[in-house]
Amino acid sequence: MNLFRNIFRKGFESPSKNPPKSSGIGITLSGGSARGFAHIGVLKALSENSIEPEIISGTSMGAMVGVLYAAGFTPDEIKKIVTRRRAIKMIRLSWGKNGLFDMARLRRIMETEIKENNFSTLKKPFFLAVSNINEGKSEIISSGPLFDYVLASGAVPVIFTPQIINGTTYVDGGLYNNLPANAIRDKCKTLIGSHVNYIGKIDSFKGVRQIAERSFTLGIEYNVIPSKKLCDYIIEPPEMRKFSYWDFDKADQIIEVGYNHTKKMIDSGEIPVDKLKSK
Repeated sequence: MNLFRNIFRKGFESPSKNPPKSSGIGITLSGGSARGFAHIGVLKALSENSIEPEIISGTSMGAMVGVLYAAGFTPDEIKKIVTRRRAIKMIRLSWGKNGLFDMARLRRIMETEIKENNFSTLKKPFFLAVSNINEGKSEIISSGPLFDYVLASGAVPVIFTPQIINGTTYVDGGLYNNLPANAIRDKCKTLIGSHVNYIGKIDSFKGVRQIAERSFTLGIEYNVIPSKKLCDYIIEPPEMRKFSYWDFDKADQIIEVGYNHTKKMIDSGEIPVDKLKSK
């Protein structure tokens, strides 16, 4: 287990203790493959209560949702984009040596919906985490070829084709930094974390795939723990345990889970709407 701890925590760097902060709210969106659709529901519930994050960071599916939000799309518009083109149809089988699937269709979606392949064209500041496997470290990206880095952030090793950018091979950012709070902690007064991989007790397992997913989730939890401590509020729906990383055909249900849990936290006062509205 120490091996898992060393691998998954390497590359995480906390921000300075007394950094300068801008005004406003930031949100960091975790990876989680299909579970990441829950971020759309989280953003919708926050928006309905006049909580509009001004700066965004994300990993993997959190980066995909985050870049659309940073581009100016509303949560409802993001939902239409992902449900109009079911994510399972966004990827296609690739018989290359580097991955079972490629993400060319995901690139085409970004090319269609986002004006230019550059971070500078986004309407809100956006940061994402990728894993540099040449040097064995995490990197936070906020400039350069936008589409390439978003795809790299979600390139789960072996499953998806890695992205080679300027001679460096990048894979899923969740390997080292699945909730990139450190990317924006020093850039906002209040930081909300949306984490879709709830860790709780599971009584039994239905098969090898569920065991593999559980093992992977437990492994990356080591790099999420310090990230959670950087957040002022954590949105983490326990019901997400019911969904697999590959439940792309359940996007509507997953979005609803994120929405309902966030609304419940707002109604109970766990997320203080009046306080955050004034930020």
